[in-house]
Amino acid sequence: MKPIQSALENRTGSFDRIRDQLQRFQFTLGGNWDYDHGSFDRALDEAHKVWLRLPFEVTRGRLEGDDATNPGTAIMMGTPFVLKHIYNEGLDAEAVPRTYGALVDQFQDPIDRDAEVEDHWVEKARNILREVEQGLD
Repeated sequence: MKPIQSALENRTGSFDRIRDQLQRFQFTLGGNWDYDHGSFDRALDEAHKVWLRLPFEVTRGRLEGDDATNPGTAIMMGTPFVLKHIYNEGLDAEAVPRTYGALVDQFQDPIDRDAEVEDHWVEKARNILREVEQGLD
């Protein structure tokens, strides 16, 4: 994980407004959100292994999700960072078939959830952040 300094850090505003503006830059609400925090994520590569993440904390109200409107929900942006997940490619040789487990354990865990991020990904993320900083009201 590589943090990147940005003018977005400590920015506050309506969740719905910030979400809508970030969608113009291909960011989506990351799957790790909860009622009091979350992140906006954008893949930097076609394989979806390298991500630019914009974390945030809910400062007023509660987050109900990406598809719902969140009137009155305010957020404060954290420090953006780039992360890289390395996944096993192919089948898991140690997988044991189970009826119920197959519904839950479909995917292998990443080999490395916090793999080393190469400099060219950090530079790409900085360029995207500059566009976002200039494009937000």
